[in-house]
Amino acid sequence: MTKIDIISGFLGAGKTTLIKKLIAEVFAGQQIVLIENEFGEIGIDGGFLRDAGINITEMNSGCICCSLVGDFGDALHQVVEQFHPDRIIIEPSGVGKLSEVRQAVENVAEDCSLEVNSLVTVADAMKIGMYMKNFGEFYNNQIESAGTIVLSRTQKVSQDKLDKAVEMIRSKNADATVITTPWDDLTGAQILNAMESSVSLAAQLRHEAEEEHEHHHHDHEHEHEHEHEHEHGNHHHHHHHHHGHDADEIFVSWGAETPRKYTDEEIGSMLDALADAEKYGIVLRAKGMVPREDGSWIHFDMVPEEKEIRSGSADVTGRLCVIGSKLKEHELNELFKAEGKLSEDDD
Repeated sequence: MTKIDIISGFLGAGKTTLIKKLIAEVFAGQQIVLIENEFGEIGIDGGFLRDAGINITEMNSGCICCSLVGDFGDALHQVVEQFHPDRIIIEPSGVGKLSEVRQAVENVAEDCSLEVNSLVTVADAMKIGMYMKNFGEFYNNQIESAGTIVLSRTQKVSQDKLDKAVEMIRSKNADATVITTPWDDLTGAQILNAMESSVSLAAQLRHEAEEEHEHHHHDHEHEHEHEHEHEHGNHHHHHHHHHGHDADEIFVSWGAETPRKYTDEEIGSMLDALADAEKYGIVLRAKGMVPREDGSWIHFDMVPEEKEIRSGSADVTGRLCVIGSKLKEHELNELFKAEGKLSEDDD
């Protein structure tokens, strides 16, 4: 049996960082295939998706990494036949619904002797409230469908904000294991263990309490009342059968290639400007690589309320990419002084 781990999370939550940690610390020496299925990141992440089908690249630790376009089932078949991996890690698009990815895997699991080993969502502790408000349908699906929720950037938030983050997650998913310790303080093995045991300690204790309760229910009358609330909390989200939106109806990406040279200050203020949703649309992520006057290159990456601007290697031409909802092409072109265009369907 090939184990499949599905690691979802919104754009910029840190999925790739988590996967790299697991590959480096736990999966070394195993035959691992990483399948990335990104939305609208063409041209920025090395042009993986330019050719439809499977594009294979070797990751440095001997893990095979491929990106899919087209039929997911066929691709999984091919990967299994070609590589016979011990484990397949799927990193769905940052805006995909985890329930749909799981369904797609389950549809082909029997033919390919695959088993879904873990369903994980990486969530940025600093942004849960904002994402629930702006992108509830997609965001909540990732939270509700996960067996394990790994919070990122917990070292950057106050205890109070962390408590609220966990409370918001619990309101959507009472049973998942939630990892709140900063990753640097944990080993990859500890994280994998939490992913694989996935039933939270709270749920295990509750389960034991219920078994106790069966045996001598007269002592435990009072405990049952709050267990009962949890029960309701659990089942309500299985009833939404209506089909919601597809990611590509809601999310668009604007991309530009430009020879223009920028300064770090300019890029910084451009990224800050993107916070104005009235003007530019709701921005989930911006990233790019552009040259400076002196021939060095700026690499930048932004998610709401946080930006990273650093130096990096040269690229064949400057590239900019903005992903979000209701983006305004004309305004983005003016802001970055570039001739970009929106593409709604990069799949």
